[in-house]
Amino acid sequence: MFDILMYLFENYIHSEADIFVEQNELTDELLRAGFNQEEIYKALDWLEQLADLQHSDEIPYLNSKADSAIRIYTEQECQMLDIECRGFLMFVEQVGVIDSTTREMVIDRLFALEKPTIGLEDLKWVILMVLFNVPGKEQAYAQMEDLIFDEPGGYLH
Repeated sequence: MFDILMYLFENYIHSEADIFVEQNELTDELLRAGFNQEEIYKALDWLEQLADLQHSDEIPYLNSKADSAIRIYTEQECQMLDIECRGFLMFVEQVGVIDSTTREMVIDRLFALEKPTIGLEDLKWVILMVLFNVPGKEQAYAQMEDLIFDEPGGYLH
């Protein structure tokens, strides 16, 4: 599923093509690209749930207006996100790339990937996907791009 998300992100993020294509057309394109239909549906559902998180009243911590909140990770979260990933999440929050709300959106979307562990590179891409899909986060998205693509001259982590 993550490969499909990356394919969509890479092919539509900087594209002049209409992002709001018909789901059947998108599914057909992904099938032609060699992806499994079940995984395609999971990826499209993942994206739909990401969009729904922005308007959810069911998850109270996503509607919090707190500027910052201390994050205590559960045992399950610690197993999925190693110390490097948790440290990077704290780092990008401290430098203002994400806030407590987008951090929780990232963690939610990481768990939805259904992977037993998440690597640092995967985490960075999920952060980018979340920031791309949250209105008003254009500057944060640009900062995150700099962290991913310009690491030698950017922040140290």
